[in-house]
Amino acid sequence: MRLQGKTAIVVGGGQQPGQTPGNGRAVALRFAQEGASVLVVDVNEDWAGETLEMIKQEGGTGSVLAANITKESDCRNIADTCVERYGRIDILHNNVGRSRGDKSTVEMDVEMWDELMDMNLKAMFMTCKHVLPVMREQKSGSIINISSTSSMAARQTITYKTSKGAMNTMTQHMAFENASFGIRVNAILPGLMDTPMAIERRARERGVDRDVVRKERDAQVPMGGMGTAWDVANAALFLASDEAVYITGILLPVDGGLLIKVG
Repeated sequence: MRLQGKTAIVVGGGQQPGQTPGNGRAVALRFAQEGASVLVVDVNEDWAGETLEMIKQEGGTGSVLAANITKESDCRNIADTCVERYGRIDILHNNVGRSRGDKSTVEMDVEMWDELMDMNLKAMFMTCKHVLPVMREQKSGSIINISSTSSMAARQTITYKTSKGAMNTMTQHMAFENASFGIRVNAILPGLMDTPMAIERRARERGVDRDVVRKERDAQVPMGGMGTAWDVANAALFLASDEAVYITGILLPVDGGLLIKVG
């Protein structure tokens, strides 16, 4: 098993209801399948609990923690709780982000800008801030931040793209800053994925069937269709494992060739 004996925190490890698994849930399951003890963190404890039940059904181990990562006290508690329960932190997987409420520059409400930036960027900074001292003491660790291909491609709205672009820069900074401690920091940039957050919300907001949204998104991908949460989970597994021990500071697209179209 590629993560045997390791402890992983998956922030955003629950998910809203939908027909397909979300990225956070798939990552939590994939880590557990490969031997990691997983602390499933989510703002919704019931959703995190559903993920934990799936982990247990497959013979894996883990536990649940409810947290609002826009609060620094909750971010500190994530790190403290993981150490209390498992004695160490080998992997931090940051999977929280949101685009709902985003608009074009002149239409964007300042309060909504702050809300999205707090969720997409500041929260990820705070989880890393409180996990890094533990990893530094261990002289090892892997942090994986979920960014987006939106950070490198044109969008109709400003805040999500800006927050993810800043996350890329933050990832590279943390990689450089912590390399001497044996800590690797990388980011995954998912493209168009068939997940509840991507499909269910858009179908609901537009009042159309899910398959309408799916077909539109499939048509944009050079490889012929959207990816799934398992594509993200498998990339995260590689970056979390010792197979990637010499890899840090990368921005890894998982996008079916979507970014090939840039320019």
